[in-house]
Amino acid sequence: MSETPRVIYEKQGPVASIRFCNPAAHNALTGQMWHDLRDAARDLAADPAIRVATFRGVGGKAFISGTDIGKFADYTSGQQGIDYERDIDDCMSAIDAIPCTTIALVEGWAVGGGMNISAACDFRIATPDARFGSPIGRTIGNCLSALSLARIGGAVGVQYAKRMVLLGEFLSAQQLYDSGFLLRIVEREDLDTEAEALCTRAAENAPLTTRVTKQTLLRGQQALLPEIEDLIGLVYGSADFRRGVANFLARSKTLPEWTGE
Repeated sequence: MSETPRVIYEKQGPVASIRFCNPAAHNALTGQMWHDLRDAARDLAADPAIRVATFRGVGGKAFISGTDIGKFADYTSGQQGIDYERDIDDCMSAIDAIPCTTIALVEGWAVGGGMNISAACDFRIATPDARFGSPIGRTIGNCLSALSLARIGGAVGVQYAKRMVLLGEFLSAQQLYDSGFLLRIVEREDLDTEAEALCTRAAENAPLTTRVTKQTLLRGQQALLPEIEDLIGLVYGSADFRRGVANFLARSKTLPEWTGE
């Protein structure tokens, strides 16, 4: 019997933990999980006792493998895609606004929403088998919001972001450690110990220093974001998007035949 997809949110002393639990789908986020994540982020942001927060997938095989895209099969207009990306931006902005130090603990796949959430965290520790990507141009043919692209590009670098989105590449833990995206690579049996040590150090920092530094960097990142809802509507309203979603849900082993329309 599979577990009900959910976000597990707990606090212990100065540390909050958020765990993504949908192991039957490699921790893909349902719409409800996205909203529960947003609510948890807002709650811990309002709690001055919390000095550090960790994010982790349940089961050890995936951090987050993406988003449950079943509802995309019902999309008939670009406006639905615009509304969806607004909703994701709202959820992701709640993570961005967390004033304490945030740490992603990545085992296995961090794909799509998992890539985005790991990029939103201040630090990332991963196991050697971790893989990161956002191959939307080879799966369902949608796009990312300007905020998501800025977040991911700012964290991994524009060229790595292009490799993930324009080429559909999955990047290894070693590649992203070498780039500076990952703080450490550790074996699975050492992950809890490393996480505890990092949480202890982060919790010792002056909270106002942490908060103001994060907010300053965030304001700089978001200062010149373009308005692209016309482009988002173009993609989500396209025949290519509908074709990609149908192909993905049918579990086809071949790429969709994109037409650019």
